[in-house]
Amino acid sequence: MKAIGYQAATKTLNDNSFEAIELPTPTAQGRDLLVEVKAISVNPVDAKIRANVTPEHGHKVIGWDAVGIVKAVGNDVSLFNVGDRVYYAGDLTRAGSNAEFQLVDERIVGKAPASLSDSQAAALPLTAITAWELLFDRLQISRAVNAKPASLLVVGAAGGVGSILVQLAKQLTNLTVVGSASRADSVTWLNDLGIEHVLDHSKCLNEQRQSHNLEEFDYIISLTHTDQHLDSIIEAIKPQGKLALIDDPASFDILKLKRKSISLHWEFMYTRSMFQTDDMIAQHQLLTELAKLVDNGTIKTTLGQLLGKITVENLLKAHAILESHKSRGKLVLEGF
Repeated sequence: MKAIGYQAATKTLNDNSFEAIELPTPTAQGRDLLVEVKAISVNPVDAKIRANVTPEHGHKVIGWDAVGIVKAVGNDVSLFNVGDRVYYAGDLTRAGSNAEFQLVDERIVGKAPASLSDSQAAALPLTAITAWELLFDRLQISRAVNAKPASLLVVGAAGGVGSILVQLAKQLTNLTVVGSASRADSVTWLNDLGIEHVLDHSKCLNEQRQSHNLEEFDYIISLTHTDQHLDSIIEAIKPQGKLALIDDPASFDILKLKRKSISLHWEFMYTRSMFQTDDMIAQHQLLTELAKLVDNGTIKTTLGQLLGKITVENLLKAHAILESHKSRGKLVLEGF
């Protein structure tokens, strides 16, 4: 099968960071599905691994978002059949989706939204799982229609995770949602998603909160550069508020949270698959519910750019855009 991989980590992206290769087509066993990959999206985790993880032997194939068709199933599969069109974010410990065929455990897979094209659906899995787990598993925000009103600030809301998170928060909770962005096109993007207020995270978030006559936030989710925004976040959050993050701050002084009794919640969407947790199937369940929300018009795709076919050149382009920190929505490639 065709695949795109690398033999050595490259912190600085260059023309040799990826190469086209041929690999044996894997065989489905146990609870695995063999999926023929039709479209993928590229995420910051792809760039981090390409920059820092050298394969132990041979080539490393990365990529953790895919839409495809089930071509074969393992003996223990019960949720899917050959021919099903599926979407998923995969497992960080296994070969990725930058290949014609991929093995993936059925417990972290959902049937793709019927109303979306392959490229539109490929934009959703990783970021939707991350956003869903942030809201409902880590912060345990209520989905009850009569839930007490509360407020949420999403720092870096125009990116892949933020674009789906603000939709889920607005549509499924009783939260007032405020986002942050620093570029005009990102502000427009968030306004189109229905954000109540957009703050500029290149300036003091708390001062802007006050200028908009907003009360301190019950919840803050920081999606990028948390170390740079931490002091402003602490000022802007309510006493006994909850802070969640997904990035990897170079430094993080947790003692700053003590005075306000702020609780800290870290989200890593690969935890369930990496440790084979008892509730691993929760990702299948949420992807299934998400597909229904998409198909009934409640949630829309966060596709930002379709960059063409799945080639070395286009994968390099996607990584370059990611590392520029100027992307909004998701970067997608479709077809080999």
